[in-house]
Amino acid sequence: MIYESHAHFDDKAFDADRDALLASLPGAGIGRVINVSSDRPSVDSTLALAEKWPFVYAAVGIHPSELEGLTDPDYDWLKERLSHPKAAALGEIGLDYHWEKEETARALQKEWFARQLSLARETGKPVIIHSREAAKDTWDVMEACRWDGLRGVMHCFSYTKETARDYLKWDFYFGIGGVITFQNAKKLKEAVEYIPLERILLETDCPYLAPVPYRGKRNSSLYLPYVVQAIAQIKGVSEDEAERVTWRNAQELFGV
Repeated sequence: MIYESHAHFDDKAFDADRDALLASLPGAGIGRVINVSSDRPSVDSTLALAEKWPFVYAAVGIHPSELEGLTDPDYDWLKERLSHPKAAALGEIGLDYHWEKEETARALQKEWFARQLSLARETGKPVIIHSREAAKDTWDVMEACRWDGLRGVMHCFSYTKETARDYLKWDFYFGIGGVITFQNAKKLKEAVEYIPLERILLETDCPYLAPVPYRGKRNSSLYLPYVVQAIAQIKGVSEDEAERVTWRNAQELFGV
């Protein structure tokens, strides 16, 4: 069975066929899904999906690009949502500098990243970290927050094997999705070759980042076997072994 560690099935891209698609997943070998929120509305829609589908669990958090207007009461609101029995993680949180160039906005990202890391420590939840074009600042914020003792995954890992080596010191996991099937993903393939299989999670980030041969189309957990195949080939193991180990990894991290 395959453990989908990062999906966005509450996204509007699934409005036309969400229930039918989710209903099809267990029969297609997808045994567990972590649906991940990104803003306040998606926190509630993600929890609603988790309540409806037994194999779906929720990650609760605010994406770095969705922080505008957050105030102190939002911290308490997030903490309350994290007490939901199907809230398995805090995420996705982190830093994203791809679109944001203003230093004041980046400072806000760092502030709320640190605050949500503190919330993870307070609640004991693992974190799902989004880091895009912000490798050094991501590391610096986590180190300043005394990361030791917390658990988490670098979602959609896109940095070098040298960066992976740093996060392995913290016993971090690495989310690997459809990008690993892209012909031009040389840096990521080198990182996956380096990262122990025991530290890899399968993910889609759907509806985004569909693997080859569906690149450019709407992604879903149904395409995870292509990711399994690519990882198994790089690691020199069978696809069954890749599924078995990554399932165990996700269970150990999320506890579900």
